[in-house]
Amino acid sequence: MEAILPQWPEVLVALISFGVLFFVLWKFAFPPITNMLAERSERIKESLEKAEETRMEAEALLEDYKTQMAEARADAGRVIEQSRTVAEGMKDEIIAKANEEAEAIKTKAVEAIEAEKRAAVAELQGSVADLSVAIAGKIIDETLSREQHEALIEKYLAEVGSLDEL
Repeated sequence: MEAILPQWPEVLVALISFGVLFFVLWKFAFPPITNMLAERSERIKESLEKAEETRMEAEALLEDYKTQMAEARADAGRVIEQSRTVAEGMKDEIIAKANEEAEAIKTKAVEAIEAEKRAAVAELQGSVADLSVAIAGKIIDETLSREQHEALIEKYLAEVGSLDEL
């Protein structure tokens, strides 16, 4: 059993050595280690505080971003609605203008048809008058003088004009 248990002088030397070592560590090593641990703890605490502040700022920015997005969506909706309104107005204006142009074209066409009709009637009256004079001249078997010819044409035109009025 003596081999297992240490001798008292060895225990005493070990205790004194441990005490000196503990004193040297306590005096020179523990204060810097304690200061280092305290500084590290303080840095961690500051980092946690900064992280909390950053988180709060991020939440505030997120809320601001959400508000801005909602405003942007509302603005986009208003712009789209205004565009629709303007497009509808332009469509109505284009349709009205097209209708006006179509009506003007129709009116011009009717006027052109009427002018052509009048020209055709005048030409027909002239041709009928010349033909009538020629036939009358052959029937009477004599040639009419210029004055007689014009009087006959005017008489015939008066008769044709009275027929148009019917």
